[in-house]
Amino acid sequence: METVTTIAESVRKGEKRAVEIAESTLARIAERDGSLHAFLAVAKDELIAQARAVDEKRARGEALGPLAGVPIALKDALCMRGVPTTSGSKILEGWRPPYDATVVAKLRAADALIPGKTNLDEFAMGSSTESSAYGPTKNPVDETRTPGGSSGGSAVAVAAGMSPASLGSDTGGSIRQPAAFTGVVGLKPTYGRVSRFGLVAFASSLDQIGPFASDVRGAARVLSVIAGHDPKDMTSLTASVSDYEAACGASVRGLRLGVPEEYFAEGLDPEVATSIRAAIAALEKGGCVVRPVKLPHTRHAVATYYVIATAEASSNLARFDGVRYGLRVEPKTASGTSQGSALRAMYGATRDAGFGPEVKRRILLGTFVLSAGYYDAYYLKAQKVRTLIRRDFEAAFTEVDAIVCPTAPTPPFKLGEKTSDPLSMYLSDVYTLPASLAGLPAISVPCAPTRAGLPVGLQIIARPLEETTALSLAAAVESMGLTGSEGRQ
Repeated sequence: METVTTIAESVRKGEKRAVEIAESTLARIAERDGSLHAFLAVAKDELIAQARAVDEKRARGEALGPLAGVPIALKDALCMRGVPTTSGSKILEGWRPPYDATVVAKLRAADALIPGKTNLDEFAMGSSTESSAYGPTKNPVDETRTPGGSSGGSAVAVAAGMSPASLGSDTGGSIRQPAAFTGVVGLKPTYGRVSRFGLVAFASSLDQIGPFASDVRGAARVLSVIAGHDPKDMTSLTASVSDYEAACGASVRGLRLGVPEEYFAEGLDPEVATSIRAAIAALEKGGCVVRPVKLPHTRHAVATYYVIATAEASSNLARFDGVRYGLRVEPKTASGTSQGSALRAMYGATRDAGFGPEVKRRILLGTFVLSAGYYDAYYLKAQKVRTLIRRDFEAAFTEVDAIVCPTAPTPPFKLGEKTSDPLSMYLSDVYTLPASLAGLPAISVPCAPTRAGLPVGLQIIARPLEETTALSLAAAVESMGLTGSEGRQ
């Protein structure tokens, strides 16, 4: 499949028309998505209209944007004007936003083509894209297996060649883990690096939008377009945007890489460990300096995350009440029922019908940890542990320039394997959660697969706002050709 950069270059030079690319994209979706179910909505007419506008712009001699003619799919938690946005939930079924998310507006301004909206775990709550109200997405590497989550549809759109890039959101690993499970590149930027305006909120202090791409340079170009300050998002950072694409060709010789012992402990699949260590050895051979580091509070990350994230979710999801938008269920009430009682009954009936089991579980847990008598014991304590996790990284980064480790503890697991065991599902993100809690940039890049051909991802974590370091290292791994059997020891 062509990459983000080769497509943009061919359109800029007039070697390809954007309409041809759009038609080819629609044909590929029609060919592959029937079995994979990566897309929830395909914006056919809008895609062709966007492509014609790009071709007309070129015909007039106007300069084209950096993503000219490049199809980029959107996770269905991102608002796109006039296109259904469900966030994988029945409670938003049929809702069409009257505005674009900031990242969508930036893609349009860069002349990108948006083929549609991709499947996800309901409200981005999950690690397998099985909690979607619209059915699971399947892994194109092995359709009996999950593509990871919550941004599984966005990962599969890229992995199956339906789109060279896509956008997802990452709260605790929802870009990096599905990237690792499907064999593509997935990048979570520094918290605040990319505007969250127009992203359906899950956990506001953790959510971050980032790209999937078929190669590292493609992810870098997409990031360069969507990054930057946005006054519509109070958490948006004002720091200048770096030249991310140039970083992909930078030398990594002399960079100090930290290998955390906590990420190579019990629970790590032996074949995953072999692949990750082979990638680290290759980076060392390429001139990097490898040394051990300690992140002692890593063992508390899962518990900390599932207190903070659920607390924020219970607050954010209170807005879905059947009054302003989305699903509304009018329950039968007895004559003489007061207006207040009828309203409360409507709230309850709507939320009961609209939310799935995983979302209800997290709302209940979040409401509990915020309740009187439990706030200090759970939520406040979790925030203190979050600070300790961040300080672990700060200490490590005084000694190293980046941290390298597995993205996920196992290869992609079977569909249905963990749906009845929430804790087992939550542990799928054990290696991605710490960087999320600390607000750090992190990227997953493919390395050697297992003997059965299942994808494995190497996670590279960098200092705040140093996405360039992570991209340089990821590009170096990519250039070493570690995605085949030669990467194994």
